[in-house]
Amino acid sequence: MHIFHNTSYNFLRWRWHAVALSWVVIIAGIVVIATRGIPKGIEFAGGTAVIAQFDQAVSVDAVRDALNRNFPGGGENAIVQSYGDPAVHQVMVRVPTVGAEQGAALSSQAQAVEDALRKGNLPKFNVAGTEIVGPAVGEELTRKGLTAFFLSLVGILIYIALRFQFSFAVGAVVATVHDVLVTLAFLAFFRFDFSLNVIAAILTVTGYSTNDTIVIFDRVRENMRSRRRDSLSDIINVSINQTLGRTVITAGTALLSAIALFLFGGEVLHGFAFTMIVGIVTGTYSSVFVAAAIVTFWRRKHARPVTAAADAPAATTSQPARRSKQRKARAS
Repeated sequence: MHIFHNTSYNFLRWRWHAVALSWVVIIAGIVVIATRGIPKGIEFAGGTAVIAQFDQAVSVDAVRDALNRNFPGGGENAIVQSYGDPAVHQVMVRVPTVGAEQGAALSSQAQAVEDALRKGNLPKFNVAGTEIVGPAVGEELTRKGLTAFFLSLVGILIYIALRFQFSFAVGAVVATVHDVLVTLAFLAFFRFDFSLNVIAAILTVTGYSTNDTIVIFDRVRENMRSRRRDSLSDIINVSINQTLGRTVITAGTALLSAIALFLFGGEVLHGFAFTMIVGIVTGTYSSVFVAAAIVTFWRRKHARPVTAAADAPAATTSQPARRSKQRKARAS
């Protein structure tokens, strides 16, 4: 299906504007993370989560009030939110780990949450599930997540450098890092928890963005063979226009799916779906603008017509012959 026919948009004209916009978002995200931090899920921060299923509807404020009155030390740091389908009346209470609690102390914390809810003036409930993560486990998950991300960047760099050229590999890696930083910035702006679901969404978006970049670079490589007289900037512009229909269709369908998941997937999937939405948008944006800008910057000395460089030596060697002929003509 073709939704664009013979487009000739000059995308590279706006590459530095796009890079400047990206820097603004990334710097703002770094400032927010440095000053306010980014909320961490239990998987990384450690703590206890209790899912209570009530016999009838109950408000989040009522559950929070019961924790404030009955939970040891107060429930000010507890996070209370609706969980799953509203029709089943489930509420999730998350209590962060305090100090170096471990073993039985973590289990007793879940029991303390349950006791606080039973002492409150709340409808009858059953504990539908609990999740307990110690600080050591959270630190280990954080370390492994960072290691997996950096190894994936190295793999992307090696793969694209072997399949294409090193400048293309640098552009793809920079675009991938850009996508992750922008996504983290928006997670900090909107205060979504950094959880394993979010990590899964970030890795998914990383693969999606890299694939989109490779599709464009593959067309660039083909056009570099057939358009030897054009500059690299012109070739990249043509390549982006040629793959524009595919980019819009794939990004559009993935984005609609992520939006549907965000609206109807429930509270548990909000962080995952939000990360996917931001990642799909910024991944498409970076494939078109950021990756191309890095390639042209890296190879700016070579961004000129190939035939001009090839014809230059021939022109230089032919000048003495022409001058010799002109001298002979004057002498005669």
